[in-house]
Amino acid sequence: MNFPSPLKFPDSGNLELRGLTRTFVGPVPVHALIDVNIQVDQGSRLAILGRSGSGKSTLLNILGLLDIPTSGTYSIGGIDTRTLGENDRTRLRSQFFGFVFQDYNLLEDRTSLENVELPLRYTSMPRETRLTLAQAALRRVGLGDRIDALANTLSGGEAQRVAIARAIVHSPRILLCDEPTGNLDTTRSESIMEIIGEIANSGVSVIVVTHDVQLANRFPRRVLVEDGHLRALL
Repeated sequence: MNFPSPLKFPDSGNLELRGLTRTFVGPVPVHALIDVNIQVDQGSRLAILGRSGSGKSTLLNILGLLDIPTSGTYSIGGIDTRTLGENDRTRLRSQFFGFVFQDYNLLEDRTSLENVELPLRYTSMPRETRLTLAQAALRRVGLGDRIDALANTLSGGEAQRVAIARAIVHSPRILLCDEPTGNLDTTRSESIMEIIGEIANSGVSVIVVTHDVQLANRFPRRVLVEDGHLRALL
């Protein structure tokens, strides 16, 4: 992972938010996050609970550098993200984070392998290496026999496993999951959470946004976002 100067790639995946606020400006300002303080150490697991509109997805977007706070600080491995230009934010986001979404976000007319390989195409990595890594990621999530299947032929559980393989193919430090089991039944949800748990056990930080209390209870650390405020749960 080589970044052009002046950005120094973070030494760790430690995340720290201090006094963070996110306000959406409009006829009536919306205070999505208010004075949020939290630290997430490399390799930890965190569940973010909250009702729809509580601010939990906004928090996840800021953590993944998809959004910018209105005020306060957000540091990654000691690097203050306020000092980053857009190009550096994009590089850091694409190489440091993996994203899993509720709706999978797969290209339906592409195979599982093509979907997983896609993030690697924006690197200087040789095609043979990209395909090898994509195949390994699919085997890791139990889809070694579905490599050539088109995305539109996959079940919901299979599609989410392809999405997870795509999220981890570049060996990210942090995996961010937004309602990863929201479209799945209980059996498939259990399978997805087992896979996410195995990824966490490999040293990758896992942060999951969910409204499912049972899912959140699988995590050793849980926080609740309520009307933009953050509080820890026992």
